[in-house]
This record gives sequence, C-alpha cells and structure tokens, in this order.
Amino acid sequence: MNASFLVSAFRESQYPPADKPEAAFAGRSNVGKSSLINVLLKRKKLARTSATPGRTQAINFFAVNGLFYAVDLPGYGFARVPLKVKASWAKMTERYLSGRANLKAVVVILDIRRGPSEGDMDLLDSLQRLGKKAVVVLTKADKLSRQQCRSKLNETAASLTDRIDGMPILFSAKTGEGRGEIWLKLLEAIGIDSNQDRKT
Repeated sequence: MNASFLVSAFRESQYPPADKPEAAFAGRSNVGKSSLINVLLKRKKLARTSATPGRTQAINFFAVNGLFYAVDLPGYGFARVPLKVKASWAKMTERYLSGRANLKAVVVILDIRRGPSEGDMDLLDSLQRLGKKAVVVLTKADKLSRQQCRSKLNETAASLTDRIDGMPILFSAKTGEGRGEIWLKLLEAIGIDSNQDRKT
C-alpha cells in the first residue's frame, strides 16, 4: 500500500488537480472515520484520530497507489466547536461535494450502535441528488456480539432502502473486519478494476 498525505484544503483553490478519481469519507464526529481510513490505507497515523470530536477541520487529501485520491471530510454532528465553525465546515463540505467533478463515491460512516442520524440521512439524500455513489460502513462492530451486529445491520439496511444500493458493510478498526469488502466496493464505485490495484 502506497498512501501519502497531499494537502489540507479550506477552499477549492487549495485542492489538488482533479486528474484522478476521488473517494471521500464522511460521518458524524467521533464515528471512527480516521481510524477506518488508517486501517484501509494500512497507515497508523495517516489520518488524525482523537477522542475529542471535531479534530478534522479541513478537507484532507491523500494519494493512494497512484490511482485515486482519498478525501477525509470534516465530521458533522456534536463536535464541541462554536456554531459558526460548524457552519463553515458544512459550507466547505457542501461546496466540495457539489463542485468536485472527479468525486465518484463517498464512504458514509455510521456507528453500528446507533441508528442513522438526521445528518446521515441528509448526506445520503444529497449524494443521491448529486449522482454520487454511497458506500455505507457500520463501524465499531467489535463492540457488539455477532447476533447484535446482524440485527443492527438488517435494521440499518431497512432504514436506508431508498437511499443506497446493497447492504452496509460491517467494520472493526480493532480486528480489521470488513476491510477487504470495503476495498472491493470502493474500487468498483470509483471505476477502478480491483485487478488493477494489487497493493491493497
């Protein structure tokens, strides 16, 4: 796996060239987004992790295997930051999602222990409207029993029937469960043949 940090951007002029497909990662603050990115890219500290919600404050771009860009978006929800800052993050993310032509898919990350929030539903609705593919991942699967995971998976899938294709993916940053499945769905969503990328 060859993954490297490119830039933290606050405005479009700071984005890298739109010369490769992009996959963005989005979710509520403290949902395990940075941990998922680090496990997926096999780098322990590539994306910043913290127990304090709201640590990702810019749009962070990473180059992956010379094939595509992974993009870490600011979390939404209950981050302990001023409302004005939250509003600026929302505008920054909205501009990125609606204006980035090479954005092909968004990994929407949910905590398996909680149902989709209003913010999650709004994001999925926006992605549908913009014609961007959504790959839904349920993190922290190691926190529940296998039976509980299966129940939550089916429950979440039922609540998102009109918003996503297929089933959400169970994931654990602790065990690595779901990593391979996320890769396959992600590469398919951004139009890269999985046989082309043999370093994942």
